[in-house]
Amino acid sequence: MTADTRKSVSAEPEINLSCKAPQCRAGITGGRDMERLRRVARDTAGGLPGQFWALWTATLINRAGSFVIIFLALYLTVERHFSPAAAGLVVGLYGVGGAVGVTIGGLLTDRWGRRPTALLSLGTSSVLMVALGLASQPLTITVAATALGLAAEAARPPLGAMIADIVPDADRMRAFSAYFWAVNLGFAAAAILAGVAAQAGYLLLFVLDAATTAAAATLIAVKVRETRPAIPAGTKEQAGNLRTVLSDRVFLGFVVCNLLVMVVLMQHASMLPIAMREDGLSSRIFGLVIALNGILIVVGQIFMTRLLRGRRPARVLAVSAVVMGLGFGLTAFAGAPVWYAATVVVWTLGEMLNAPSNATLLAELSPASMRGRYQGVYSLSWQVASFVAPVLGGFVQQEAGAAALWGGCLALGLIAGAWNLAAASARERRADELRVTAAAPQVRDETLATI
Repeated sequence: MTADTRKSVSAEPEINLSCKAPQCRAGITGGRDMERLRRVARDTAGGLPGQFWALWTATLINRAGSFVIIFLALYLTVERHFSPAAAGLVVGLYGVGGAVGVTIGGLLTDRWGRRPTALLSLGTSSVLMVALGLASQPLTITVAATALGLAAEAARPPLGAMIADIVPDADRMRAFSAYFWAVNLGFAAAAILAGVAAQAGYLLLFVLDAATTAAAATLIAVKVRETRPAIPAGTKEQAGNLRTVLSDRVFLGFVVCNLLVMVVLMQHASMLPIAMREDGLSSRIFGLVIALNGILIVVGQIFMTRLLRGRRPARVLAVSAVVMGLGFGLTAFAGAPVWYAATVVVWTLGEMLNAPSNATLLAELSPASMRGRYQGVYSLSWQVASFVAPVLGGFVQQEAGAAALWGGCLALGLIAGAWNLAAASARERRADELRVTAAAPQVRDETLATI
């Protein structure tokens, strides 16, 4: 080695590996840990488009104020003195409104545009949240909850389509993992804050929820442009309508299977708080326990993204369904906060596997020109579950007991897991076919798709 080379090398910062002092060892370990964390962050979020991060931030703001749905069942039973069955019916009617909302939202997303549909949905739901908080009569509350479901859930198709439009195919699993992370960071904050805010009065929850929803709409209006793909000159947009989606048997099987899983997962917002209250636990304890769901996802989803890299989404869904069913099944043995928290840990692991895999597979199974309609029909599974889960859960708990309710959740998880595994190959073939079709040249045709 020459003198110049020695000088160059010695001028660079070094880690003194011969130092045995505790502070030296701590510095070496800390440096390696920081580098590992930076590498994880790059692998998870690096290179994603700026518009995606605007949607990510808007979602975080909106979810951080999502107090109404988390505490709606408790609000109805404690503040408005509804019976568990009546409260379950109102929460379910929110889902009915949502079913109509996602269908309309999906249609408008493809016909009118992603951005205007999202803004209309968020703006209208902000107003309706305040109206629901001010309503006092059972009929008025029921109507307001149904209308809020329609307005709020209509945002699902345009937001999902925007991400699929913005993010390239190869990065979608990472993008949806990051998006899911934002959803649950906001959810964790909302669960904790709502438990505290409820002590000052439930109306405050509705006002704060409306404010954060309006803030999210404002951010999208300022930072996100329309993302609906333009039709290239000399080509045609793939023709299709709602009947086209409903005749896609592979896709419909995916939707129905998701419905089974969501009926299980939705019990966390309907029957779980009621079960904890029957065990003598306060709304504040419920808020802390359910916040564990969001905290676990916030801490673990980055590492879950690395675990899911290269995995086939259609097959990951089978594992996630079984794990979620097991987590809710174990709720039959819970009675104290620590045991309820343990069940949340189990089904949260299943949810962490499910959400990015589901969203990625949905994007793969949706033709680009019909993403809004496909997102809307898929979102119907969530809305039908929003109705079926509280109504069916309340009925089973009231007529057959808690053990039957949580045992039924385990059974549904096992059925959905077996179904996902059996259908995985067909879904993968359909996704490959759509990739080939999207890459092939098309003949120009000015015919417009009908509803």
